[in-house]
Amino acid sequence: MSIKVRYFASLGAQVGRSESELAFTKTMTVRDVWQLDAIEKPIPDNVLAAINMEYADLDVQVQDGDEVAFFPPVTGG
Repeated sequence: MSIKVRYFASLGAQVGRSESELAFTKTMTVRDVWQLDAIEKPIPDNVLAAINMEYADLDVQVQDGDEVAFFPPVTGG
């Protein structure tokens, strides 16, 4: 099984790339995706995640063919 992983804004700089393909053989959550793909980089506090362009909790399971995206916290005024 495989998924596409995308990192936006400062998160891409933090992990050293803006996207990657990740192959896996066991059930994984969004949090597991970060831990496997962003090797040895702790997941930032308040990071936002999406599966197939819909916001998702870090404990949601991903499926074959999903696109998982990570965004830094949004601020504005």
